[in-house]
Amino acid sequence: MNIAFFLTPKRDIVYVTVDATMKEVLERMELSTYTSIPLIDNEGKYVGAITEGDLLWKLKNTPGLNIEDTEDISITDVQRHTKSHTVSIGSNIEDLITLSKSQNFVPVVDDEGIFIGIIKRSDIINYCAKVLLKNK
Repeated sequence: MNIAFFLTPKRDIVYVTVDATMKEVLERMELSTYTSIPLIDNEGKYVGAITEGDLLWKLKNTPGLNIEDTEDISITDVQRHTKSHTVSIGSNIEDLITLSKSQNFVPVVDDEGIFIGIIKRSDIINYCAKVLLKNK
């Protein structure tokens, strides 16, 4: 099965670009209630995921940093602690299952490496549940 069926397109998700500030990321996460969001560069390529944990570690490990000061911190200055792997739009469902074990979402890129959306772990689990229940 082609993974395009599961794709949530970029236009329908919350993401940030590398020129965002830490405060902007915090605000986008608060509004969306997501704990992890994609980070893309200015050419549209996937850079990685930024997580609430990454932001908390930056606050904890930067002496004197408070929430107001986060508007002066570039998101590229926040160390990311998780590595998320991408799949190409031509990948199959088996590729997704393996990655979804350790990622909240699987980023999808086109043939040029441009970020085009995500596939949520919940969508993968729902698909697997349907397949398992159908085969009972």
